[in-house]
Amino acid sequence: MGMDSVGQQVTDTETAGAVVRPPGLFLAALLLGFVVDHVLPLPFPIPRIGLVHWISAGIAGSLVIIGAAVFAAGIRNFSSAATPVQGTKPASTLVTSGIHGWSRNPIYVSMLLLYGGIGLAVRSPWVLILTLPLAITIRYGVVAREETYLERRFGDAYRHYKARVRRWL
Repeated sequence: MGMDSVGQQVTDTETAGAVVRPPGLFLAALLLGFVVDHVLPLPFPIPRIGLVHWISAGIAGSLVIIGAAVFAAGIRNFSSAATPVQGTKPASTLVTSGIHGWSRNPIYVSMLLLYGGIGLAVRSPWVLILTLPLAITIRYGVVAREETYLERRFGDAYRHYKARVRRWL
């Protein structure tokens, strides 16, 4: 047993119990998108030449760069607070500042940005189509469980944080 940030005892082995680890989920969706692209190809609406192509490439690159920056900021926040990033380990500190002061889930936001940027860069309609089911799975299979766990673990401190900071953006 340890103490949380408001002095309440917490079980040190308890975790959120997410359905699946998010990096694995994003990788599986990406691979599934690539496979379905080859089995059931769809036309990509943006031509490979011209101004629209370059705009699309610029957007894809921007999504990847912003996603990587947000990811790094989220990991740095957790590291600075000496709390594990992995959902398979118990949270030791409620991180509410830095990028976590803007979004309660900046690492998942960054993964969605990276995923969308990759889908656009490789011109994969199926990767882009799978973004919605992926986001829904993250929201209900991972985030909902994490929120319940964090509320149980940190109590009012988490409820206050949840009331002032949006889930995604």
